[in-house]
Order: sequence, then C-alpha cells, then structure tokens
Amino acid sequence: MPVHVLVLTIFDLDEYVFEALRAGAAGFLLKDTPPARLIDAVRVIATGESLLSPGVTRRLIETYVRRPGYTGPVTHALDGVTGRERDVLGLIARGLSNNEIAAELYLTVGTVKTHVSRLLTKLGARDRAQLVIAAYESGLASTWGARPRGGR
Repeated sequence: MPVHVLVLTIFDLDEYVFEALRAGAAGFLLKDTPPARLIDAVRVIATGESLLSPGVTRRLIETYVRRPGYTGPVTHALDGVTGRERDVLGLIARGLSNNEIAAELYLTVGTVKTHVSRLLTKLGARDRAQLVIAAYESGLASTWGARPRGGR
C-alpha cells in the first residue's frame, strides 16, 4: 500500500515547498490551515490525490511560468475539454478540493472525481499540480472569474 505524505508547516518558503514535492509529498499546507480544511486535506491525500495550499499553488505556477522557454498561454491546450471540465479545472487552479468543488458546482463528489480523472487523461497530466499548471498555461486560471458558470 503506497504511503501518501501531507506536509504541514509554518514555513511557506519556496525551497521547503519544492524540496517536499521533489521528495514525493502529495500535499503541502501551512499550519494556519483551518481544522476542517486540514481534515479534508488528509482525506484527499489518502485517496492518492495531491493538494497544495492556494498560496503555494500560486507560487508554484509563478515559478513555472518564469522558467526559460515559457512562451505564454497555450489556448488550444483545452481543446476537447468540456465546459464543466473547465469549471472544475478553474476551481482546481484556485486550490479547491473535490468536496469544495462539488459544493461550489452543486455536483456529487463522485462526479467531480470523474471530471478530474477525465481532465488528467485529456491534458496528459500526472496529478492535480500538473492540472493547475495546465490551467495557467492555457490562460484559464488567469481569466477564470470568481464564480463558475452555473455556480453559486
């Protein structure tokens, strides 16, 4: 049975985050994470998914975008992704868990998991962190509004 590691720390310095992720951590949250979010994070990690705090996700993307060779958003990258999958991807990019996405979009958690699975396949991503990168590379994360279509 694989071991899934969630790092909980007071340090949000890039070198700690990147080293933890390189070492195989599946999640990274700061100690000021509310208890309910922490419990949800443990459940997410236990299912084999990845989870990063929104601030960490934002810095990870900023670092990725600044890397040599980055040419900006790839608008065709989301060809074949449905509107609802785009909604889910936008919420993943904001750092929401499957449970939070389900509540935001009035879906079951199972339906959200199906959308996430399809996104992983369609975008050739290994995990949620790569989905976040895809959202930013495609320009979806930078243009995605505060509320999804049909959301609350």
